[in-house]
Amino acid sequence: QVQLVESGGGLVQAGGSLRLSCAASGRTFSRYAMGWFRQAPGKDRDFVARINRSGGITYYSDSVKGRFTISRDNAKNTMYLQMNSLKPEDTAVYYCAAQSGGWGTEYDYWGQGTQVTVSS
Repeated sequence: QVQLVESGGGLVQAGGSLRLSCAASGRTFSRYAMGWFRQAPGKDRDFVARINRSGGITYYSDSVKGRFTISRDNAKNTMYLQMNSLKPEDTAVYYCAAQSGGWGTEYDYWGQGTQVTVSS
């Protein structure tokens, strides 16, 4: 069992930055690839970024590529999402998730989400 807790959300003006954190319980954090997702009001949950177990391979959705950076610190059981050049369309609840299988498999555990609001 892995418990995930997101933090770092808030209200920011367009063009600003935020850094989200995802803290994981347990000693098996490094066994999971990790991902960030987001869900805007009235919309489906969308993939944002993924990082592999070691942190050496990352992948981004086209909508955030070049603006967001995913990273992880396995010694601290924590994953991050640095978000720069934020746009109003980035407004959403952001969720972190842990994936025990390979690319394309279901995510096993989810956090409760943290709200990000970008004002124009």
